[in-house]
Amino acid sequence: MNLYLYYNGEILPADAPLITAGNRGLRYGDGLFETIKVTDGAMPLFQLHMERMLHGLSVLQMELPPSYTPDYIHETIISLCRRNNTLPAARVRVTIIRGNGTLYSSSTPYASVIIQSEPLGADYLTLNTTGFTIDVYTEVQKSCDLLANLKSNNYLPYVMAALYCRKLQLNDCLLLNSHGRICDATIANVFWIHNNHIFTPPLSEGGVAGVMRKHLLHELPKAGFAVHEKLCTVASLQAADEIFLTNALYGIRWVHQFGTKIYSNQFIKELYERFIKNSIPSQL
Repeated sequence: MNLYLYYNGEILPADAPLITAGNRGLRYGDGLFETIKVTDGAMPLFQLHMERMLHGLSVLQMELPPSYTPDYIHETIISLCRRNNTLPAARVRVTIIRGNGTLYSSSTPYASVIIQSEPLGADYLTLNTTGFTIDVYTEVQKSCDLLANLKSNNYLPYVMAALYCRKLQLNDCLLLNSHGRICDATIANVFWIHNNHIFTPPLSEGGVAGVMRKHLLHELPKAGFAVHEKLCTVASLQAADEIFLTNALYGIRWVHQFGTKIYSNQFIKELYERFIKNSIPSQL
């Protein structure tokens, strides 16, 4: 059970009220977040999470207190997981929001930090046995701008896609950018395989800069796999041999059905065994 959370240097009950109605994170979605997987007391890809978080803070012109080093955040997360008894496997969310204020002013020079932990289900630690069923959400399109790649608290396109997903009883939905091309999914980046080549949309297409995506783009070519960043359309996925989704919590999820087409997962199984199950670094 998630009994406690961390807020600006304090450990508080998980249901403690933290912000007022004047908080800019509440008013404007002015902030960002990281979702981090903790297994066996360590955090896979923690350094990549910190790189993305620091980049996001820079883009949003937000600052943390000087004491909030990666080492301090790492130690705080592990300590909170122990207090909440969420080890050996936990889902941790680090939320960073600007303080109270109007659109043109803020009450404090430093952002607020909230850290939460909860147990991670066993299904997040293995490759899914039942393939995902996915489709495309077309009502809202993502822009391809400075903010598009951030893990931002302003998450409305994904919220709407998730509602559509739930209505149709899908496992996930793909989002389109302002050019009508596929950029990512509600909680994942998208990859597809065709003729033993692996493809994913470039970040210039507006998708979130996923840490698992970055990890795979670094590791797959080193192992001899042909990997390409390529514009993605519905036709691209309809022509694919296999499709998979990636994020930091589950690594890889294979897609069984997109629209009316059914996909296999033989190539994906190999990728999961080599690059997720047995080879992700777990140290800071």
